[in-house]
Amino acid sequence: MILVTGGTGFLGSELIKQLTNKGLPVRALKRAQSKIPALISNNPLIEWFEADINETAALEDAFIGVTQVYHCAAFVSLNSKHKKQLFHVNIDGTSNIVNLCAENNCRLLHVSSIAALGNAKKNSKITEKDFWEYDAQAHAYGLSKYEGEMEVWRGITEGLDAVIVNPSVIIGKNAGFEGSGAIFKLVKDGFAFYTDGASGFVDVEDVAKAMILLMDAEVSGERYIISADDYHYKDLFTDIAKGFSVKAPTKEAKPWMLGLAWRALKLVSLFTGKQPSITKDTAKSSVTLSYYSNNKIIAETGITFKPVAQSIQEITQHLK
Repeated sequence: MILVTGGTGFLGSELIKQLTNKGLPVRALKRAQSKIPALISNNPLIEWFEADINETAALEDAFIGVTQVYHCAAFVSLNSKHKKQLFHVNIDGTSNIVNLCAENNCRLLHVSSIAALGNAKKNSKITEKDFWEYDAQAHAYGLSKYEGEMEVWRGITEGLDAVIVNPSVIIGKNAGFEGSGAIFKLVKDGFAFYTDGASGFVDVEDVAKAMILLMDAEVSGERYIISADDYHYKDLFTDIAKGFSVKAPTKEAKPWMLGLAWRALKLVSLFTGKQPSITKDTAKSSVTLSYYSNNKIIAETGITFKPVAQSIQEITQHLK
């Protein structure tokens, strides 16, 4: 039996869709209040199991008869206000999954993040060998994913059969305007600014495909960056604008402008109670130039990534 945590999430639901399309039965974890996405609703090959990864008593029963575990569940936020929840879910929750995989002799595929990777060496792309140098001042999400990944490495040193993937920014039409889809909403609504930053992007379908290939590969104790293309935000926003047939952003948001923006929005949030759309961490990441190598995952699986430009085209057509 295959167990998938975070089964109702953006990546988890796409993974389950691909697994069941192969005729494989899946036991999927969901919390009581989570809604099952239309993508995988009424699927007879899915056994839904209500449990929280931070509640070990309920989790133990979910592992009965399981041989493979895809750990997709995570809490994502770049708001430092959520630090306690980020650590509770992404570190403590992952530790529970690692321990239960070890106890039940399950093979684990853990979804980490590029946020857990280190910085590139001079004039080169970031690779799997670039381990993050511990920085207590780093944003809480990156720190939580780094510490969560360390729990998996701890399990590996204790004999756990596990593989780690570090996806870049995951995009796809089924995200709607949530998560990474918020970027598409921003541009569609006529946002006039872009930032001088860059990151890796990848279609959710390719992330799930790569995960399945790695689970079936004879490899253990390795990590793999899953990224299709590096994109400068100006080019990303321009391509999204073209897809929606709206005006592309033309003004560069300088770091000092972003500094004023996140401070002002933080002040406003104190009075409104609403989450600020720009935080200190999102402002910092938006002007960082980060480039990622996908050579290792291609060499291991032979995967051909969908170009990000094609993904943008498909997403904008779907969201129009």
